[in-house]
Amino acid sequence: MINQHIKDLPSFKSIDQTWVSAKNISPHAFTAVIASEDQRFMQHFGFDLHEIASSVEDYIDGEPLRGASTISQQVAKNLFLTPSKNFIRKGLEVWFTGLLEICWSKQRIIEVYLNIAEFGDHIFGIEAASQHYFGIHAKQISRSQAALLAATLPNPILLKAAAPSNYVLKRRNWILRQMQNVSYAR
Repeated sequence: MINQHIKDLPSFKSIDQTWVSAKNISPHAFTAVIASEDQRFMQHFGFDLHEIASSVEDYIDGEPLRGASTISQQVAKNLFLTPSKNFIRKGLEVWFTGLLEICWSKQRIIEVYLNIAEFGDHIFGIEAASQHYFGIHAKQISRSQAALLAATLPNPILLKAAAPSNYVLKRRNWILRQMQNVSYAR
């Protein structure tokens, strides 16, 4: 009864998400998010120490602090934790990331990532995004479409796949080039 009252509120917007198995996701989607988010995904065990060190060096040199989270860390955060930024949450993220890497295969981690990633306002997962933006299933998306969706992942509310800015298009083109250097076998 309470849920119906919430749905009747004028500000209510339902979440669009459809879970799909890895076999129902285009291989381009896997390659695009690895190229975009975590190019050492297949080599590390949940933490990209090279990227972490680079981020710290840049910060010491006066640049703004930037994230160095891996796909595994993002899955741990999105599945188990709140989006708050504090040391306790970061410590728990490290714990859950380690557990994911021990308990799940890389294929399972990236399959979950593609199913829970936010691709727009109330649009979660590669299937919902593929249907919303392109009118096709996730299994059918092209290299360019996969790269465009991946280009929005740092901030899909600001970076829009439906009306990509020049920045998003440049990022998509960079991801397309990087996809040539990424190998991912399911």
